[in-house]
Amino acid sequence: MQRVARRGVQWLTLAAEDPEDCRLAWHNDPRSPYLLPVGRDFDLVATDQKVGMEAFDQMRRRGMPLGPVMVDWAARKMGFFLPPRSRDQFAGTLMRETQSPPEHRYLTTGSFVVVPGPLTLSHDRYEWLNPPAHELNSSPHQSMALAVMLAASATFIECAERYGEVAADVR
Repeated sequence: MQRVARRGVQWLTLAAEDPEDCRLAWHNDPRSPYLLPVGRDFDLVATDQKVGMEAFDQMRRRGMPLGPVMVDWAARKMGFFLPPRSRDQFAGTLMRETQSPPEHRYLTTGSFVVVPGPLTLSHDRYEWLNPPAHELNSSPHQSMALAVMLAASATFIECAERYGEVAADVR
């Protein structure tokens, strides 16, 4: 079970188009997902679950700057929250790391994302892997760390899958 800290819940509800409606929805059912606009309080990088999970694991184990992270198990997608207006920093770092960036979508103003409720259980469709504890700071390190680790994770997964194919051919 993942629980969002009180300050994290306050930040998420204030990010809603109607904060009072969001508060009421989560008061009635803290497991209920909610639709939030992207771009004002946060940007979001959506990626394939396989690459995202590897990047998340590596960032956490290495103590890299990491904001809130969510997963949509049914869609097999992950969402990494970044400070608003981080697109240029993220894209520039990603392009320096690899000439073939992993498939992803950078969401900002004009986009919406379904986020997990403040209390998620392990079998919920939407789940926090790293719940928000407070509002995001504007440090560029978070977007740079994510870009570097997404590139590295995609390369690692590609090599591991190729190894599996080569090993099967050798037998």
